[in-house]
Amino acid sequence: MEPVAAAEEWRERHGSSRKPTINDVARIAGVSKRTVSRVINNSPLVKEKTRTEIGKVIDIVGFSPDPQARGLAFRHSYLIGMIYDNPNPQYVVNMQQGILAGLNKSGHELVLHPCDRESDTFLQDVRQFIERLKLFGVILTPSVSEDERIVEMLREIGCAYIRIASVALEDNDNMIVSNDRIGGREAGRHLAGLGHERIGFISGKPSFRSSRERRAGFEEALAERGLTLDPALVRDGAYTFQSGLERGRELLQMDPRPTAIFAANDEMAVGVLQALSIAGLRVPDDMSIMGYDDFQISISVWPRITTVHSPVSRLGELAAEKLLLLKEQEGLAGGDETCTPWLIERESTAAPRK
Repeated sequence: MEPVAAAEEWRERHGSSRKPTINDVARIAGVSKRTVSRVINNSPLVKEKTRTEIGKVIDIVGFSPDPQARGLAFRHSYLIGMIYDNPNPQYVVNMQQGILAGLNKSGHELVLHPCDRESDTFLQDVRQFIERLKLFGVILTPSVSEDERIVEMLREIGCAYIRIASVALEDNDNMIVSNDRIGGREAGRHLAGLGHERIGFISGKPSFRSSRERRAGFEEALAERGLTLDPALVRDGAYTFQSGLERGRELLQMDPRPTAIFAANDEMAVGVLQALSIAGLRVPDDMSIMGYDDFQISISVWPRITTVHSPVSRLGELAAEKLLLLKEQEGLAGGDETCTPWLIERESTAAPRK
């Protein structure tokens, strides 16, 4: 008997006298209980024809899954944890939006856990967060994702995870790669292509892999033009506006000062812009400024900041989709996913004055 006809017969026989179960739906549709579960959870692993047939059976018999029962059956909640220590609030918001897009219609919800990697209770706090909420899995963002201690702990307690990082940190299915070195290379090629030779660089926190990757790519691009990054023009920032302002002031005191500054994120680039404004200098006439990320702040100032677009929301979306697939396929989520940054040229950069 066809599934639709079998479902109608079941409804006529039982009416409202008995609530249908997932086993009823599976038997009527002629599929496994696991396949029905996949349809309920919007898994991409079900063929569209099968999904449609099961959906019709569910509608006809009036089956409604119990969220609490679902959690007990799979021995986890339907909560995804995002663990982060990034000081840039816009990064956190963009990443959150991307993860939510990836979880859309999956029945899962997102919970956030800010942390401090330098805290003595860092690992303990994260472990308690995961175990208290019985998380489905976690998404680790930079620089938490770069900490091997937390990865070892997640493996120990059997918690599924996806790492978002500037490079592939492990050769398996748990990575989403942002390719920050490529982004740094784009920045270097842009400024060197405009004719700048004396260029300042403000990094993020030295403990962030992204800082080192962006600098490495930047230096590689300069080398293509026969240029080198003068160590005297390099400053450590903290991915914050204030650190960009302070490090920008320091570079302006150099004699001769740089003709351009590449700040490793937009927050710091805007800080540098403020430092130049206070000093009575014009951008890009007196100095070019370049950032990284392409967040809202880069177009909220004048001149608007030339930057490297990092697809943070897309990274989050891919991470969420991959985590769901990782769990669904019991550890086999496919190959590494990557996103490539690209240059966004605006008014804050120009050729140096002769």
